[in-house]
Amino acid sequence: MHFDEFSFGSIRIDGATHEHDVVLDRGEIRKRKKKRSKKFREAFGHTPLSVEEEIPWKCRQLVIGTGAYGRLPVMEEVKREASRRKVDLVIGPTNQVIETLNQNTEETNAILHVTC
Repeated sequence: MHFDEFSFGSIRIDGATHEHDVVLDRGEIRKRKKKRSKKFREAFGHTPLSVEEEIPWKCRQLVIGTGAYGRLPVMEEVKREASRRKVDLVIGPTNQVIETLNQNTEETNAILHVTC
């Protein structure tokens, strides 16, 4: 999987442009379904990443891109669940974590926020 380009509001992966948050799960790309996390929005000022979502846990490393400006909140429960499952978390602004993904995607899944 190759990450060609990222800018506010879109990401280009393997030549295809996605204008929504994406989940990379064992080589498959799907749209992030954040509906289950919306109930936490008021507490965070933004819909956070919560354990209520379908997080791609079947990996050794989970990369979470927090957006162009790093504003996607990651709830503590996600961090605890990753620790419990012995999954290494890499959390940072999407443009920075893409560099990690371009270097090594083997046994790595990701959730990439493409705005804010």
